Amino acid sequence: MMLTGAEILVKVLIERGVDTVFGYPGGTVLNIYDELYKNSDKIRHYTTCHEQGAAHAADGYARVTGKTGVVIATSGPGATNLVTGIANAYLDSTPLVAITGNVATTLLGKDSFQEVDISCVTMPITKHNYLVKDVAKLAGTAREAFDLASSGRPGPVLIDITKDVQMDVTQFEPESDFKPNHAEKPISLEKLEEAVRLISEAERPYIYCGGGVVSSNASSELVALADRIDAPVGLSIMGLTAVPYSHPRFLGMVGMHGLYAATKALYESDLIIAVGTRFSDRATGNKAEFSKGKKIIQIEIDPAEIGKNIGVNASIIGDVRCVLKKLVAMLQPQSRPVWSERVREIKNHPNNSLEMDSRLLTPQSVIQGAYLRMGDNAVATDVGQHQMWTAQYYQFKKPRSFVTSGGLGAMGFGMGAAIGACIGSGFKRTLLFTSDGSFHMNMNELATAVSGRLSLIVIVLNNSVLGMVRQWQTLFFDGRYSSTSLERQTDFVKLAEAFGARGMRAETNEEYEACLDEAFKCDTPVLIDCIIDKDEMVLPMIPPGGSINDIILR
Repeated sequence: MMLTGAEILVKVLIERGVDTVFGYPGGTVLNIYDELYKNSDKIRHYTTCHEQGAAHAADGYARVTGKTGVVIATSGPGATNLVTGIANAYLDSTPLVAITGNVATTLLGKDSFQEVDISCVTMPITKHNYLVKDVAKLAGTAREAFDLASSGRPGPVLIDITKDVQMDVTQFEPESDFKPNHAEKPISLEKLEEAVRLISEAERPYIYCGGGVVSSNASSELVALADRIDAPVGLSIMGLTAVPYSHPRFLGMVGMHGLYAATKALYESDLIIAVGTRFSDRATGNKAEFSKGKKIIQIEIDPAEIGKNIGVNASIIGDVRCVLKKLVAMLQPQSRPVWSERVREIKNHPNNSLEMDSRLLTPQSVIQGAYLRMGDNAVATDVGQHQMWTAQYYQFKKPRSFVTSGGLGAMGFGMGAAIGACIGSGFKRTLLFTSDGSFHMNMNELATAVSGRLSLIVIVLNNSVLGMVRQWQTLFFDGRYSSTSLERQTDFVKLAEAFGARGMRAETNEEYEACLDEAFKCDTPVLIDCIIDKDEMVLPMIPPGGSINDIILR
């Protein structure tokens, strides 16, 4: 059949099972939006307030569903507004296809109105990107983009389509009965046997997991490995939800703001089994101390990550779920009573306590109070102190229920991500923990949540400062609070009401509980402004480049 480029693109989206896209229309994508209008019974489009919000929404949608998120923007400023969202997806390995329009082929390179070479701009932050200047190549390019975004280590792919290609006509052959071709690649038996040997010889093994466990849906296999070798489990921030908070082998988050027990047990181990994690500097601190006196096995789908940040003694390249299945089958059940008892001692040590003053409205009472009402629905965060407090205090129950910006640490991620997560979860109630600093960067997207009548509760931990930066200024800059005392006069309650949401404020535990009671009766967006102490810190904390010996507990 003969179709225009815009028609072909939408056909491929439908072929690939896309039923939800996020974006913002503009001149160079009008033909695509016209086709979306004609196919609105098959694809829902959500128009955000800003293209960055659309990119974060597509990211949040992908994280909770496991599907590839899709975002659309026009050329020039529309395309460049996607850059932060694309970079965020790249560093957190989120499958994302970004579709941008560009000026007509004959106008490329002539500084035309709203022309930007977005494929060059995004080259360092995508798995691959395409500039399509021939309509005959569009279908194949779009299909390849989706395959690439979701295969191997997931990540973002960009397709930049010139205006004339969207209008040009060519022969289109539908791809019937499409099935993802993510065939399992062979896993080295020799590498597996080496890992089995190291595990069997270890006295104090420790399993350290990252986001690769979540993205490969390998939670049950991970728990099976921990049970088989009698080992504790610690998670990076991206690995959170891979193991239920309540699981007896789970010690908590590892790293700069990780729980004492998770970090202490890791340092006392003699073998680290690193699964789907890239050893971020925020997780390791002093790399020499991190790996001192222990052997390391790294299990990773991306060969480029093997030994990149930490030297390893053995490595297995492959899909995490497939590797863990084979590894568990090859290992004999092992018991390590001395190590297990030591881990229990560490877990029960007073240093592992995170208790705050229960008489005050604290981050702990705010987060745990919401948790008790939320069940296992999705939770999103922005970036900063509130993000770390959520990682510490929220008791996640199931995979893909925590949506946060780990690698890029993008303030402004939260509202868009929460919108995408809410839609992706089937419009189940979704929670966003944010702060006055982060929320000021993305509060415009509250209008999107209201327009979509989303069941979204926004909890602002409001300390009137840039809390995490202020914390560093307190600890490492002798209290010189340069540009972190905001002194903004924003009334978040009135702001929420102006957007059409419900707004409430809490300054005590009693007021907060009453606000939660009201919020959970609403099926449309609610914002609760929680006033907390500006000097409250995220602890424990290992200073940059430090080790367990430098940990700040109080």
